[in-house]
Amino acid sequence: MNAENWDWEAKKKQVTDLEAKQSTFSRIDELTVSPDGEKIAAPVQVEGGFTAFVNDEVWPEPAELLWHLRFLPDGRLFALTRIDDEWTVTMDGKPWDERFEYAWLPKVSGNGKSLGVLYKRDDQYGVAIEGKPWENGFLTIRDYCLSPDGSRAAATVQMEALAEADIFGFARGTWSVAVDGVAWNKIFINAWSPVFNDDGSKVAAEIRSAMFEYSIAVNGDVWPRKFGCVWAPLFRPGNGSALAPVKDAGQWVPAENGSPIWEGRFNQVWHLVFSPDGKKIAAVVSPEFGRWTIAVDGVSWKKTWGDMVERPIFSPDGSRVAAVVKNNDRWSIAVDGAVWAADFDMMWNPVFSPCGKHVIAKAEKNGKYCAVLDGKSGRGYEKLWEPLFSPDGKFILLKYVEGGVYYRQVVPVGEMPG
Repeated sequence: MNAENWDWEAKKKQVTDLEAKQSTFSRIDELTVSPDGEKIAAPVQVEGGFTAFVNDEVWPEPAELLWHLRFLPDGRLFALTRIDDEWTVTMDGKPWDERFEYAWLPKVSGNGKSLGVLYKRDDQYGVAIEGKPWENGFLTIRDYCLSPDGSRAAATVQMEALAEADIFGFARGTWSVAVDGVAWNKIFINAWSPVFNDDGSKVAAEIRSAMFEYSIAVNGDVWPRKFGCVWAPLFRPGNGSALAPVKDAGQWVPAENGSPIWEGRFNQVWHLVFSPDGKKIAAVVSPEFGRWTIAVDGVSWKKTWGDMVERPIFSPDGSRVAAVVKNNDRWSIAVDGAVWAADFDMMWNPVFSPCGKHVIAKAEKNGKYCAVLDGKSGRGYEKLWEPLFSPDGKFILLKYVEGGVYYRQVVPVGEMPG
């Protein structure tokens, strides 16, 4: 997503009239917008099936079914489509050559250049990246991930079939992790949440090695310590060591290569996130039963919330942290432990400006959607996509529907409320 090359001139641009399309198509489904805001698309029903419109153009070849229409970070538009009673991916109107009994759960690589899907074919399951399926299939497939560069895929797979009520076979284990279609040589009772390290040379996953023993495996090697439970792992940027929240002696703490790294313990630890420079770790924590907050390097915010705290988000320089919070069924944003005064019916993830001074987020209130900058909300729209800052931090990109028309508008930060 090379935002430097987008149009950042402060102006309002009408992209397309959506109301006019109501008379053209008998059915219009979920709208989706390109990252730069220059295009809007949706699945539509036409004679002969379903296709997609993109601004004022239409994909020429309809499919029997079409859904999950989305733009990739590089601007390509894809959808899951059924053609001749088989499933595939259609990219910018052109279907992949490969066909499957079913295809689902699209994921995009970290660099935004590769698309993967899970598939079923000939009663075997696997992963396809950019239209290329694994050479080997498996009995069942569960979680999967792509390497940051999009060249590799890893998934949790079932290695052995279980007869009905075969509790002894279950206890011996039937699950493993497959990387590029080749399974590890170890089998576990369960395996979840695979993840690659930065260069794609390592894969870590949650594993259950015994009825009440959980740990993390890296390239098939299990941490020497076992725990009462673990959550999804991640790798430390740079050195490739694996971390995960673990339940140790009845409380939760992040562990690195099997050893706890924070002195403080919590009732729960979720969603470990590294700062951009890899020097800090933030997480959602529960310091007491029924209360949630954010901890950075083991030090939790003083304020807590009763309903929910979402995944922490660092500023580009790593000095600040923001998160979506919910209390008494009302949503807001907390930044460095201080919550915005305004609350909303729904809130989306916060976005920091490049300098880290400002925070903006999409919110819903009374059936309208608005952009909220530093706690102050702007005007409401029929529809609004998440706002973005320009690379220099001077402008904000708004993508919205007003009066049945889709607009792309660039606004100077000083002209937004905040």
